[in-house]
Amino acid sequence: MKKTFILSLSMMVALSSWATEKNFASPNGKLVVTVSDDGGRATYQLTYDGKQMLGTSSLGLKTNIGDFTQGLTMTVKTDEEFTNKYSMTRTKTSRVEQQARRVTLSFTNKKERTIEVDFYIANNDVAYRYRLLRPKQNNPKCAVIYGEVSSFNLPTHTTTFLSPQIQPMTGWERTKPSYEEVFSSDAPMDKKSQYGVGYTFPALFHVGTDGWVLVSETGVSGEYVGARLSDYQAGKGYTIAYPQEGEMNGNGTPWAAISLPGETPWRTITVGATLAPIVETTIPYDVVEEQYASSENYKPGRYTWSWLIWQDGSINYDDQVKFVDLAAKMGYEYNLVDNWWDTQIGRERIEQLSKYAQSKGVSLMLWYNSNGFENDAPQGPRNIMHRAINRKKEMAWLQKIGVKGIKVDFFAGDKQQTMQLYEDILSDANDFGLQVIFHGCTLPRGWERMYPNFVASEAALASENVFFTSEHAQREGYDMALHPFGRNAVASFDWGGVMMNRMMSKDNKSRHRRYTSDVFEMATGITNQCSVNCVEVTPNVVDELPQHQIDFLRQLPTTWDETKFIDGYPTKYAVVARKSGGKWYVGGINGTNEAKHLNLNLPMLAGKTVQYYLDKKAKKGQMWPDSELRTLKVDRNGKVKVTIQPMGGIVLVGE
Repeated sequence: MKKTFILSLSMMVALSSWATEKNFASPNGKLVVTVSDDGGRATYQLTYDGKQMLGTSSLGLKTNIGDFTQGLTMTVKTDEEFTNKYSMTRTKTSRVEQQARRVTLSFTNKKERTIEVDFYIANNDVAYRYRLLRPKQNNPKCAVIYGEVSSFNLPTHTTTFLSPQIQPMTGWERTKPSYEEVFSSDAPMDKKSQYGVGYTFPALFHVGTDGWVLVSETGVSGEYVGARLSDYQAGKGYTIAYPQEGEMNGNGTPWAAISLPGETPWRTITVGATLAPIVETTIPYDVVEEQYASSENYKPGRYTWSWLIWQDGSINYDDQVKFVDLAAKMGYEYNLVDNWWDTQIGRERIEQLSKYAQSKGVSLMLWYNSNGFENDAPQGPRNIMHRAINRKKEMAWLQKIGVKGIKVDFFAGDKQQTMQLYEDILSDANDFGLQVIFHGCTLPRGWERMYPNFVASEAALASENVFFTSEHAQREGYDMALHPFGRNAVASFDWGGVMMNRMMSKDNKSRHRRYTSDVFEMATGITNQCSVNCVEVTPNVVDELPQHQIDFLRQLPTTWDETKFIDGYPTKYAVVARKSGGKWYVGGINGTNEAKHLNLNLPMLAGKTVQYYLDKKAKKGQMWPDSELRTLKVDRNGKVKVTIQPMGGIVLVGE
């Protein structure tokens, strides 16, 4: 027994000595990715500034042409540094120029079949994807990928900001998952997900005093499934999980089918000692390419939207004229006509409304149901967007009458067929000059760069929930102070309204209240990024607003040249600066019931006098504080002191 033990130990030492381990550092040397084939398993680790951000985490795929999770040996195929340059029009920055490292590794299994792993490594970002080659044996030209062992093994003291996935075909009219579950706040990793089926992307992690990690994916097209994270397993971390079988009313498989050679989407990891790299990351766009040319120069802007406060009853010709007139008065580019317009207004009258809107310098966007068989959502128009023949006929009509965009709702799933539907709608819409917003939908994954007519998606608890219940209205501060660090950090977010109605009713007097201040709402137009952004002002409320609020809302930009994190903590408060047209806009929101006294560092405004929108301190019994516009001098070092009132906001504007 003793000799056997010594022999086994010596064999283990020998096997370990055969393992290949390689370190790949970012251009500035702070971020290091360590990849290994120790024990025949492909793994990676990640350190930042010498601190462990991800422990040993797995790599690999299981497919119908081979198992690439064990018995693997690694070789380095390519390794180079390069400058990544490109321009964008619909995200947090207009131009990217960064140094990065490109690495391709080969992993060969015992049957001598090879998979490649591409790594993209920048100073605060890592992305990786798999490439399946065409094996020489039997020469298959396609493959089914059953799953990944890809994992993210965070240090044990990490806390989480995660949104749980939910079981398919549940909720209202069997429309879930709709990606509208409540995010956690600093929850322990070993707490099970609410519904037992893991978490949706993005996933934000606080690694204590060491820093922050944001995990997501990008580059998902109709050629793959959308993924999520499993529940946490001690020693293993979170693993990539594929769609649930019951999604899409049980149609289609949860697996991915690809042509060979073929690639998976990118898994993305952003790390930082502070939250700045999280808020400012461009990794969702750094590793993807445009899938088709833009058919026209799509126009960013603002839109009015009756449905949020006036609801279904407002989908009539006369009310929509009021909102078109409001858009014209505010200088906004669009008015969104929501569900039921096909029956409550009718196609002939929609043509008239579109013609009227154009005479006022406003264009219409129209709502559509995405499906005919995926769920039971009754709203119309139905049975159009999921079928190419119907969809193209409809889009030709929309183009003819001058409609400039569509909002498509109720998708509920991440199967490959659903990803194909997103892509098909976008591609066809581009042929007819239409921009696209998605609701009741999954997270967009690099789509702003991949599809030039894509605007934004919902993919989180959005403004309609503030209308529906007082509970959600009370959560608005919490949610909006989270999204700059997660949901909106990785993709444009159609939150659906800079909400200026104080009461959630058409008369602005009944039902439940809005719990945030007016300046909070104004600031969300900056802290939230969306290139065609909703400003929820209603015809009967707009004239009640102070002139300085109206003036701000009229000139609110929606496209940005730069984005900078200034201060904040997820769910508590957020201060973000964005540059547009030579001006800097600094938006700050407080998601708590206590005032925040902050010393901000604004080097871009050093020595400048800026416009300063703020809330006065609320008087006793006052439900909403009064707002005011002052001027404020930023000192020559870029320092300035501000106070953000409870559930309040600030806005600074300067050149």
